[in-house]
Amino acid sequence: MQFFVLAALIAVAAANSAYPSSSTYPTSSYNTPSYSGSTYETYAPQPYSFNWAVNDYYGSDYSHTESSDGKVTTGSYRVLLPDGRVQTVTYKADDYGYTADVKYEGEAKYPTASYAAPAYSAPVYSAPVSTAYTSPVVTAPARYAMPSTATGPVYRTSDNVARDY
Repeated sequence: MQFFVLAALIAVAAANSAYPSSSTYPTSSYNTPSYSGSTYETYAPQPYSFNWAVNDYYGSDYSHTESSDGKVTTGSYRVLLPDGRVQTVTYKADDYGYTADVKYEGEAKYPTASYAAPAYSAPVYSAPVSTAYTSPVVTAPARYAMPSTATGPVYRTSDNVARDY
C-alpha cells in the first residue's frame, strides 16, 4: 500500500514539473485593444424583404419568403419532404419571441417492402467435376526390386546384397 502512495506522489510531482503553471509563460508583446461603445456605430433596424424559390428537374422544390418593417419579421418557407409531403412553415419574430406555424400538405408515401429481381442474371455456380484419384504406377529398376518372399523392408548392404530385417 505504501508503494502505491509513494508512486502517486512521484506521478504528481512529475506532472507539475512537466506542465508548468501559466505564470511561467511570457506575456504577449502587443497591446490589447480596448473596445468602447463609441468605437462602433449602431444602426436602427432597416426594413427589408426577399423571396426565392427552387423547382428543378431533379425534384428539388423549396422556397423562402421573408419581410421586416424593422420591428416585426414575418415569413414562410416551403420544403418538399422525401416522403412526398410538402411542409410549410409560417413564422413571426418580434419583441415577444419567435412563433411558428407548421403545416403539411399531402400524404406520406413509403416504398413497398418487396423489391424487383435484379436486371442481370447471376452466374450459376457448379461444383468442379472430380474423378477418383489413382496413384501413378512407378516401377523401380530391377536392382532395387524387392524379392517376392520378403516380408519387411529390404535393405542393401555395401556389397549390394539384399537383406531382410
